[in-house]
Amino acid sequence: MSASTTSETPGAESGPGTTAAAGTTGAAASAASDSPGAAEVRGEADRRRTFAVISHPDAGKSTLTEALALHARVIQDAGVTHGKSSRHSTVSDWMGMEQERGISISSAALQFEHRDTVLNLVDTPGHADFSEDTYRVLAAVDCAVMLIDAAKGFEPQTLKLLDVCKQRGLPIVTVINKWDRPGHDALGLIDEIGERTAMVPVPLTWPAGIAGSFEGLIDIRNGRSVKLEAVEGGALPAREEPVNASELDPTEAELWETAEETADLVVSSHGGFDRDSFRAAELTPVLFTAAARNYGVRQLLDVLVELAPPATARTSSEGVVRDVDSDFSGFVFKVQSGQNASHRDHIAFMRICSGVFERGMVINNARTDKPFATKYAHRVVGRTRQALETAWPGDVVGLVNAASLRVGDSLFRGKPVEFAGIPHFAPEHFVVCRATDPGRYKQFRRGIGQLEHEGVIQVFRSDLRGDQAPVLAAVGPLQFEVAEQRMREEFRAPVKLESMEYTLIRRATEGVDTAPQAFRGGEILYRGDGEAVAVFADRYKIAHFTESYPKVTLSVIGS
Repeated sequence: MSASTTSETPGAESGPGTTAAAGTTGAAASAASDSPGAAEVRGEADRRRTFAVISHPDAGKSTLTEALALHARVIQDAGVTHGKSSRHSTVSDWMGMEQERGISISSAALQFEHRDTVLNLVDTPGHADFSEDTYRVLAAVDCAVMLIDAAKGFEPQTLKLLDVCKQRGLPIVTVINKWDRPGHDALGLIDEIGERTAMVPVPLTWPAGIAGSFEGLIDIRNGRSVKLEAVEGGALPAREEPVNASELDPTEAELWETAEETADLVVSSHGGFDRDSFRAAELTPVLFTAAARNYGVRQLLDVLVELAPPATARTSSEGVVRDVDSDFSGFVFKVQSGQNASHRDHIAFMRICSGVFERGMVINNARTDKPFATKYAHRVVGRTRQALETAWPGDVVGLVNAASLRVGDSLFRGKPVEFAGIPHFAPEHFVVCRATDPGRYKQFRRGIGQLEHEGVIQVFRSDLRGDQAPVLAAVGPLQFEVAEQRMREEFRAPVKLESMEYTLIRRATEGVDTAPQAFRGGEILYRGDGEAVAVFADRYKIAHFTESYPKVTLSVIGS
């Protein structure tokens, strides 16, 4: 039984409410008496595979996401069939800038079933400027699919994301994509994967044909060879036809025999697949795909079902293990607004860690020690949403009108639990943000407040600058373009962004009142929660500051 949903979508909701009475009367109280048992929760958790796809921009991540949804019959046809200039928007890209530029800069959660297994695909931003958002997503998954462009191999953003996965101990499935286009030699790519990842690469599929001439696949797991044929240019799942080399003409038979011999050679040199080594992130299975033509996508789904880890127990920040059949718990890994153009709602994306989630239940926020009623719980993909009734460990739930929730909040019912927080990245780019229309200052403040709430862009203020000129800080400059567009289109408050010379930031923990708010090469700023930071033009200005104001204690922000 997968997560239960209904097609009803509430309109302008008034907010989630915060009183226990909202979730303890009528149907909710009745549901509580019939709540699922531990065995059912464990069974549902065991059916879940929650994963993210990571890649360098333009490696085909959104296309692969769409192809997976297509094979699982979540969508009817793939937009890639019409070419990039006129393609449909992919199911996970919803912002105007995403559709214009063909990049993913937000994240979405897509749930589908394959072979009676529930797969939760949490999409990640593909652009390096949004790596902090990607880090948050990786905190919410149990496995990652690392997408490599066959023509480009490993690229800087891929390596950065790989490091984050390894820090979190996530098992990684490697997919070499775009094999239907000219690219590197397959054996060379396998060697590169081993060198760059420090993991043992074990191919589970092998292509028949060189890059740019993708005829089919050898499924090494079962020894089957299948010829692949695109259906309607990739709008539908690829047609698969079993291959017996002895029945082919000599030229075609030679291609398949060569592929089979090469696959045997690679397997013998790299060893077979070992599940324990994969789960320990010491080994990475490798598959070949051409997502735009839907080649190799079914095989990837099979591997995720058979090999990816299910939802399992999580450890709290105090080192206490929370088993999946314990009382309900989860944590917020993303906050987003503007997905519904008709309503200024907030959506908090929550990964369920234990127990069963039932819409309407009252849960507690460990950070605020206050209750939160889950009246509006949705499954959200881009701008599409469905009301959700029940969800299980591993699932992602969108809590609508969740203005009181923040990224990293731990939510629970029954026995309290608090999971480790999600740290900020240290921003490297800073701008002053000013409203261009003084008559829309109210809208300006609302928009800045929302950006601050979501936390992808950090917002700082000071007495010298005032509320009319907050400082925005980001990991990458593209975030400022998104913020400017959202302020203009979503909040109807056009802004002007003025670049600042600062490139470094430090947390100021003590003695900040002994330094002036503005000093040579830097200044003191404050977050909305009152935390002080010092920003600097370069590292030499930091050294000068510490000499001039020795009572101020500085520390590095982020991981």
